[in-house]
Amino acid sequence: MSRNPKSPRSRISAGLLMFRRRNDEIEVLLAHPGGPLFVRKDDDVWTIPKGEAAPGEDLLTRGQIEFEEEVGFRPENVQQWIELGWIQQKGGKIVHAWAFEGDLPEPFECKSNLFELEWPPRSGKYQSFPEVDQACFFSDKAARRKLKSRQVPFLDRLRAALGDRTTDPPGPRSR
Repeated sequence: MSRNPKSPRSRISAGLLMFRRRNDEIEVLLAHPGGPLFVRKDDDVWTIPKGEAAPGEDLLTRGQIEFEEEVGFRPENVQQWIELGWIQQKGGKIVHAWAFEGDLPEPFECKSNLFELEWPPRSGKYQSFPEVDQACFFSDKAARRKLKSRQVPFLDRLRAALGDRTTDPPGPRSR
């Protein structure tokens, strides 16, 4: 009997929040879920790129893998990972997140892995859909509207971490 290592479904996910600086503002990269259930939904459905972790798996590594699988871009040469802690989603799943500064290459096209879904429902026909159909940068104000409400604390934690960093210059202090 074969067993799926992620079954029963994991209650722990890990993800990454990419940010960039534009005109003295922070913009964050969010992912829009693919598939027919989200095609006409916009506000309160976007998410950080994330995915389920196997028991005992390194969560930052899982976040990096999921980011590449869902966005189609591998974060490389990251100067610093900013730990954003965890949140609990409405369904009870715990999501751990890290932020990093970066940007997408020009031109960029979101390339996500696929999942299968019976569509239309009860038709007996299965179709493949991308897990993520769009990945876009948003201002803080727009991101707070687009992002699932339970993930908004990640934005607050990122702002706090960046605010703290800007008041203290990097490297050793000279006296």
